Amino acid sequence: MELWPGAWTVLLLLLLLLLFLLPTLWFCSPSAKYFFKMAFYNGWILFLAVLAIPVCAVRGRNVENMKILRLMLLHVKYLYGIRVEVRGAHHFPPSQPYVVVSNHQSSLDLLGMMEVLPGRCVPIAKRELLWAGSAGLACWLAGVIFIDRKRTGDAISVMSEVAQTLLTQDVRVWVFPEGTRNHNGSMLPFKRGAFHLAVQAQVPIVPIVMSSYQDFYCKKERRFTSGRCQVRVLPPVPTEGLTPDDVPALADRVRHSMLTIFQEISTDGRGGGDYLKKPGGVGEARL
Repeated sequence: MELWPGAWTVLLLLLLLLLFLLPTLWFCSPSAKYFFKMAFYNGWILFLAVLAIPVCAVRGRNVENMKILRLMLLHVKYLYGIRVEVRGAHHFPPSQPYVVVSNHQSSLDLLGMMEVLPGRCVPIAKRELLWAGSAGLACWLAGVIFIDRKRTGDAISVMSEVAQTLLTQDVRVWVFPEGTRNHNGSMLPFKRGAFHLAVQAQVPIVPIVMSSYQDFYCKKERRFTSGRCQVRVLPPVPTEGLTPDDVPALADRVRHSMLTIFQEISTDGRGGGDYLKKPGGVGEARL
């Protein structure tokens, strides 16, 4: 006669305990809810990438595969109760290459990007994403351009190739000029690679601003609820006739216009939290 429960009994008890604890943590702990939501967000994207890979593989590596990824990701905002409002989409040049520059707040930027992504447009991403399992392979098949930011020489070489691709293959690229995610409710200084690229190819820059996520998402506070995000497409900025010497002023001018719009749409009650504006354009969430 056994005195201790069998392995299956222990496993069943642990499963029942887990089924009890998860709902309890979900309703009682905002931090646990944050981690659950982020885990599902990342896991769901990896799963969707697995589904996309066979479909994209039919074409091989091709920018047209980005349409497939976009179609498969458009529903994710509904799972999280996030309403994405797009304004200014008519500013996209209809039939020419261009460089999109956008602010970068978190991995949730993917939702706004998929909502407004123009045809034949691919992001420029850090090379580490290439090794992110199924997501990395799906991105490679969709023509995403990977850059090793730690090796400046390689990055410059890739940018030169991209400039040629823009013109010869009618491709648009999406760049986050801050270079990294910024959770502070403002914009970091812009790196100039995207602007050198646009000037080298003599193509317009199309700024896109996503409003602050602070009213529904905050990594520091471990908070992730439903909410609204506004995506604003600004008029294209021409680069014809500009030279590399003009790039610093161009980057500063574009950043200033984007920061102004960011503060506007993050305080109008339709896409972000309320902000106390500080000198230099830095906003702080009003708690």
